Amino acid sequence: MHTNNPLGNQRKVRPNPGQSQPAKTRVVLVEDHRSFRESLRSALIQRGFEIAGEARTGEEAVDLIAAVRPDVVLMDVTLPGIDGIEVTRSVKQRVPQVHVVILTMHADQAILSNAIAAGANGYLVKDCSVDEIASAVSSVVKGETALSPNLAATVLAEVRSMEDKPKAERVITKREEQVLQLIADGASTPEVAEQLYISQKTVKNHLASIYSKLDARDRTQAVLQAVRMGIVTLN
Repeated sequence: MHTNNPLGNQRKVRPNPGQSQPAKTRVVLVEDHRSFRESLRSALIQRGFEIAGEARTGEEAVDLIAAVRPDVVLMDVTLPGIDGIEVTRSVKQRVPQVHVVILTMHADQAILSNAIAAGANGYLVKDCSVDEIASAVSSVVKGETALSPNLAATVLAEVRSMEDKPKAERVITKREEQVLQLIADGASTPEVAEQLYISQKTVKNHLASIYSKLDARDRTQAVLQAVRMGIVTLN
């Protein structure tokens, strides 16, 4: 197809190698409903994300994600073949650095708990807006956990039911406990740094240590485990 180029006779300007453009976040969509997948693809592209691939079934998803190694996977739970939770577990074993955001029709506590155990980094219900989905993708890439309001309430109910369990022997330092308590209270990394008068890098180092000691993959898992152990509480 021939396209007229009004700039065709002008000298091409070579890009300055020192001014490289920031890489787009690469996303894989795992969704068996075609219309929803197509709408999501279009909306994410419009918001500056790159769609690295799409899968309709769990089996397709495992192979695709291992092959293209995206930054983020938007994962439906109910899929033909392997469900999204099992896909998440398999993907996290094969490509640990990938971030998985679960998309589900229901704010179901069992699904949420299983997703956390499988290593998911975000949990959204499908009635959320595209902007909320885009925000979740950006958040998990930064190492944060993304929860839709309904799922956040489910997490809150789950951890509150654990708060009466006896306090375990201290496994994290006092400073790590302070960091984790602020995270449990909903503080972001910059807010934790400001309140404790430490750098954001130090906060991230503390979180890495906490994850290792509590065998957690992200903030949500760390908070849930810490509540189970009686290390932190929810106000």
